[in-house]
Amino acid sequence: MAVTNIMIVGVGGQGTLLTSRILGQMAILAGYDVKLSEVHGMAQRGGSVVTYVRYGEKVAEPIVEEGDVDILIAFERLEAMRYLHYVKKDGVVIVNDHRIDPITVVTGQAEYPEGILETIQSARKTLVVPAVEKAKEIGSPKSFNVIVLGAAAKHMDFPKEDWLKVVESLVPPKTREKNLQAFEIGYQM
Repeated sequence: MAVTNIMIVGVGGQGTLLTSRILGQMAILAGYDVKLSEVHGMAQRGGSVVTYVRYGEKVAEPIVEEGDVDILIAFERLEAMRYLHYVKKDGVVIVNDHRIDPITVVTGQAEYPEGILETIQSARKTLVVPAVEKAKEIGSPKSFNVIVLGAAAKHMDFPKEDWLKVVESLVPPKTREKNLQAFEIGYQM
């Protein structure tokens, strides 16, 4: 099997690191060699956070080159567009339909780009997930990242039961039920 490259992008506090740990654990459970790499921007201040998860028979290094990402999981629209050039031509983008204004927009130095989702959809196979809205509906606003992961899981060859086991083992005990429900919602999209 070739190496599968997954990139997870968002802003600080969106659960990017937890999502990469779930994905990494899932690949380990399936018997793959796994490399994780976390690249933090100004994460505590709402800056960009990028993680790479690479798995396969043998994975040499954790970093993914531009144009080599099989699946881009994005927790925010602008972050998806910012890293779109990393996705292979036949790759997939799973994007949370959510907007978080970067500091340059907040301070008036820049404007939030229009038509982001349309740009992404015209460039790559894309699934837009209303994860924040769905997470609020189940009374668990913070579980939107697990909804997005559930949607992305359909593009990977791991059994759903294994996903549920890994999610259950890695989320905080008091949030297990809501996170399992969140995964299920994403998986059905």
